[in-house]
Parts: sequence; C-alpha cells; structure tokens
Amino acid sequence: MPQITVEYSAELADAFDRRGFALALHQAVSPLVSSEVGAFKTRFRQIEESVIGDGSPAAMVHVRVGLLSGRSAERKQEVGRTVIGLAGEHLKPVDGLPTQVTLEVYDLDREQYQKLVY
Repeated sequence: MPQITVEYSAELADAFDRRGFALALHQAVSPLVSSEVGAFKTRFRQIEESVIGDGSPAAMVHVRVGLLSGRSAERKQEVGRTVIGLAGEHLKPVDGLPTQVTLEVYDLDREQYQKLVY
C-alpha cells in the first residue's frame, strides 16, 4: 500500500543509493504502518532542471510517502523522521553542491484506493 515517490536532482545520480534507500525504507517503515514489505512501491524520478532559492548551485531530494488514511499525525511524523533520516544515510555529499532533503507524508483516501494483483 505505501506509495513512495522520490524526486532527485540529476547531479545526485551517482551520490544517491536509491535502491539501498528504498529497501531500507521498506524495512523500517513496514512495522510503523502495519503493512507488509511486499506492499511497498517506491519509484524514482530524476529532475533534469530545478531552481532552488537564488539560483546558486544546489540539489534536492524530495520524498512523498502516501499512506492509507486513518493514521495519527504523530505516527505520520514518526514515519517522516524515519524516512528523512534514511535518505540522509543513503546520500553522499557532492563537493560544492549544497543539497536539501525534504519530505511529505500524505493520506491516500482509504475508500478510493484500489489495487489489482495478477
């Protein structure tokens, strides 16, 4: 069920261990949201161009974690802290390139979410 989208600056392609991040995220968040690891879906989107702040060289990683509605704000904050910490652990610094990591945990409407497995 968890739907995770990770956008990252192209300049971080060699510095961001995306697969390692996704696998660690799935394992760490699974018990927090009572969802089996096999239900997690993480996709990555490389950002070819972005402008941050005043346009000085900078990079970004933005993680969106969609969870079925009904979880408390505290639980979503715990998920967020876990995920943003893991992102930092899987991202190597790039000389001369400040990097911002941001995160959003949002609700998927439980009554509208559908899944087909075949």
